[in-house]
Formats: sequence, C-alpha cells, structure tokens
Amino acid sequence: MEMEERDLGTQPLEAIMQRWGVSNHDLVEDSPEQLTHKQIQRAKAGRRLTLKMMMKVARSLNIAIWNRLSKQNKETFVEYLHKDIFSYAKDYNPDKADPNEAMIQALHPKK
Repeated sequence: MEMEERDLGTQPLEAIMQRWGVSNHDLVEDSPEQLTHKQIQRAKAGRRLTLKMMMKVARSLNIAIWNRLSKQNKETFVEYLHKDIFSYAKDYNPDKADPNEAMIQALHPKK
C-alpha cells in the first residue's frame, strides 16, 4: 500500500497572508468557526488537510482580510478559494495571477 505524502511544503497561503499583513492570530481571532493556531500552522506548513478544513481556512483568510479593508476596497475584493491557497488542492494553478494584486500594491507598497 502506497503512503500518501503528508508534508507538502510551504503553501501559497503563507505568502498571501504575508502580502496582506495578516497573522495566524488574525485568522484565529476573526474566524467565526473554531480554528486554532495549530491548524493554521499546519495549513501553512503544508500538512495535508481535508477539503472541509481547507475551505474553513480559506473562509477565515477572506474574513481576516475583509475586516481590514475600507468600504470601497470591500466592493472590489475577490475572495480566495481553497484552490488558490493550497498547492495540493484539486484545480490549483500556480500560474494564476492574484486578482487582488493591485489592491495589495496600493495598501502594502514594497518598502
């Protein structure tokens, strides 16, 4: 029986969180669901999660970002899907451009 790879390396989730300036704590605090710091660490580190858990992390990420946006930016923010933040998710596309790139650049210009 072949064992499935469980450690899949740092996930796109980590880079997206850094670019938005969102911490693990922000995700746990802002999530309306039960989400722990350990779950976020595992998600970022590339431990294989269930689809349900990937979707929970994606929802929490979107809420954490949303809570930090102005009313105007909320209107144009494109929510991230689980397949945007986990490289092992079905239909993940590493070449997909971030739909919020212009907003990130405007809010968090590179130093």
